[in-house]
Amino acid sequence: MTTDTLPGPTPVRRPRPASLIRGRDGDAVWVRPSLLALLAATAVLYLWGLADSGWANSFYAAAVQAGTHSWKAAFFGSSDASNFITVDKPPVSLWVMELSARIFGLSSWSLLVPQALEGVAAVGLLYATVRRWFGPAAALLAGAALAVTPVAALMFRFDNPDALLTLLLVAAAYAAVRAVERGSGRWLELAAILVGTGFLTKMLQAFLVVPALALAYLVAAPNPLRTRLLRVAGAAVALVVASGWWVAIVQLTPASDRPYIGGSQDNSLVNLIFGYNGFGRLTGAESGSVGGGGGAGGQWGPTGITRLFNSSFGGQISWLIPAALVAIAALLVIGRRAPRTDRTRAAVIVWGGWLLVTGLVFSLAQGIIHPYYSVALAPPVAALAGIGAVYLWQRRADTAARLALAAGLAATAAWSWELLGRTPSFHPALRPAILVGGAVAVAGIAAGPRLGRNAARVAAVAGVAVALAGPAAYTLDTVTTAHTGAIPSAGPAVAGAGFGPGAGGGGLRRPAGAAGGGPGGAAGAPQGGGTIPRAGGTAGAPSFGGGQTAAPVRTSGATGPGAIGAILGSSTPSAQLVKLLKSGSGYRWAAASVGSNAAAGYQLASGEAVMAIGGFNGTDPAPTPAQFEAYVRRGEIHWFIAGGSGGGGTGSDAAAITAWVKQHYTSRTVSGVTLYDLTSPRS
Repeated sequence: MTTDTLPGPTPVRRPRPASLIRGRDGDAVWVRPSLLALLAATAVLYLWGLADSGWANSFYAAAVQAGTHSWKAAFFGSSDASNFITVDKPPVSLWVMELSARIFGLSSWSLLVPQALEGVAAVGLLYATVRRWFGPAAALLAGAALAVTPVAALMFRFDNPDALLTLLLVAAAYAAVRAVERGSGRWLELAAILVGTGFLTKMLQAFLVVPALALAYLVAAPNPLRTRLLRVAGAAVALVVASGWWVAIVQLTPASDRPYIGGSQDNSLVNLIFGYNGFGRLTGAESGSVGGGGGAGGQWGPTGITRLFNSSFGGQISWLIPAALVAIAALLVIGRRAPRTDRTRAAVIVWGGWLLVTGLVFSLAQGIIHPYYSVALAPPVAALAGIGAVYLWQRRADTAARLALAAGLAATAAWSWELLGRTPSFHPALRPAILVGGAVAVAGIAAGPRLGRNAARVAAVAGVAVALAGPAAYTLDTVTTAHTGAIPSAGPAVAGAGFGPGAGGGGLRRPAGAAGGGPGGAAGAPQGGGTIPRAGGTAGAPSFGGGQTAAPVRTSGATGPGAIGAILGSSTPSAQLVKLLKSGSGYRWAAASVGSNAAAGYQLASGEAVMAIGGFNGTDPAPTPAQFEAYVRRGEIHWFIAGGSGGGGTGSDAAAITAWVKQHYTSRTVSGVTLYDLTSPRS
């Protein structure tokens, strides 16, 4: 007996769901593994030897320490737990580090790992943004270019606000791209909120991307013009709210109930936003600054459109700028007849607008400008390089596209040759290798259809290697070198690089593992579990104040007395001095010193609140001499530490306070440091 088999319904093939390893349905087999490899390599690159930099920038590390002891200090961004004065930036980047430090205990790792993870996230978000319109190949190139940009590797391993700012701006670009796709108002508002959060990270610098994002939506979103205008207006409202809520709370809080606003000259956030951190950066008229005045050869270096290519900025960011500029021009020319909503043109507006507006502001600013600011340019440069390379390669059968691609690669190879020539002892074989490899790749690309498929692939791989070899070498040098101080610099030392009178920066560079103040150096290994690392180094440990060094140290600028670097390095107290400072634990401030960086070193070493007289530069009018005398009369300060770094002149409040202390109190010297016991006046 047989049984008939009844035919069942025809099975329906459903799209294979995305998986972690295999990726999306329809992806080539190499796509997801390549992305995972990129993110893993970036994580290793940014986390490798991270603790060797100790506190990195002690100015912000001290504020994080304060925030782990006081929620009020955390909210306002105070330099000390007793809430005397704030840092000169908004506190959002500090909040991330403080959360980490509260969970894992204050150490180099809990301080710096958040920045490294922000870097990995920025690479992933840039990949996701570029992929939406240009596919995985362009996205991988863009992500890799960002990961190996030297200044990005530097700042994603440092505790300055720039790491979080860069991540927020990449996220805003992603949201703007999503908004342009369907004309979405919600995605545009999210982009505005992300930029607003960037404002609460580093103030007006975040707004430099706004013209590009708004213009891209107005030009390319598939909505009627009236709708586009209304939605941009709505996003503007979201931007104001996201940027202003913290500012409003601080401004409405009575001055007696909050710390002094560091960096301002009138205890006002408005003054800080539009003065020292705002238009003063453009004009050089920065009240309370240690100098300034731009112009050709001014205090902060020569201005002009070539600034990003000079000895200070060039090796940090400019490796792929020639390729990015060629991509802008080529994509606009090739797509000149495309419809209004063309996504290639929209991408050029987003990334090209970001690059050009921010780059011009950095190039022409006459006020304080440091090379590490250029990390904000790394995402658009990387995106344009990746997009341009793949877009033109896919159209290489067209002579114009092929020649544009060859020109971009030739310019990149030639500029890498120039940049590497500024550090002739740094891997000398790399320079001719890039030149020869570049010539071969350019010739192969220019040959076009006359090359076979395999030869064309070899030319493409060679082109990518040539473009990334120089910045990758500088990045490897960066991640294997410890960096400390207020003005870090990526890559090997370059002759003539720097800022300030006579020389440049305030950042120390030492081979990883060499002696240095703070956790991970001579002062002691990183500590966690809720403990505060104590300094146990000697008086001769690296310190800008004395210009002394221990172990081989490479510096990026002048560090002797009178140099700008002397203002920007933190103190490294001895164990004996730390013990003395801890004896002031029953006081509101264990000690006071001129300048935030000097105070930060004492505070981080002792775990006690230290008053930073005059704020970062020592020039803020806080406290006034009368206020300081009142603090002393009430017994709120135990020690005054002389020799603090600050830019105050003989007529400044800091100088007047120092003179008053010397007149009324007897000095003592501990490990080469002069202190005054403010609880014991002269009879």
